[in-house]
Amino acid sequence: MAGQTDTIIAAVLRDIETGALRPGDFIEDAALMARHEVSRTPVREALIQLEATGLVARVARKGAIVFRPTLEQFLAILEVHAKLEGQAAGLAARRLSRAHAEALEAAVAACETHARTHGDAAADAYYQLNMDFHRVVAEAAGNPYLLEMIKTNARKLMAYYRARYHYTGVIATSAKEHRAIADLITARRAKEAEAAMEQHVSFDHVTALDLLAALS
Repeated sequence: MAGQTDTIIAAVLRDIETGALRPGDFIEDAALMARHEVSRTPVREALIQLEATGLVARVARKGAIVFRPTLEQFLAILEVHAKLEGQAAGLAARRLSRAHAEALEAAVAACETHARTHGDAAADAYYQLNMDFHRVVAEAAGNPYLLEMIKTNARKLMAYYRARYHYTGVIATSAKEHRAIADLITARRAKEAEAAMEQHVSFDHVTALDLLAALS
């Protein structure tokens, strides 16, 4: 049973990360049961566990929906997330291993190549490269608890970050900022890396409103 529950959780998380499930979407019990050939019990247990992380909200007599934040919730989550990402960059600068340095360079180079080759096009593909960059930085921090906190918060904001990359000029700016952050990490300039990452992942109030409206 535990294995089936974990499978359902992984599938829902994957759908959130890829955009197959968007904020406010209903999660159909029957569809999950059919897709994974399981009974209702592991599906319900999976949704209970996802609700505990804040990624899913259960609505009486309607089932479960993917968490969709209000403006106040969005800004509050973003505030925490920016601090967590910044802390990861600072720790990465202090603890960077050779393997993580190589992975970081590869992630940044992939973002730069995409920006140079595609410009503002293929935004969803760029977003996957962006996720890889942030994953490498978080892993380089060497703190598994921090990594899990970043993942949980990021999943609540993924749809909005993904939408942001459809705006003109954002991909080029993102790739440039990734290079600057990576250079600071590689140079072991922890405080500067932390500040740069925190600024990189933040949205201003107007942008937050625009993104919430676009996905409402």
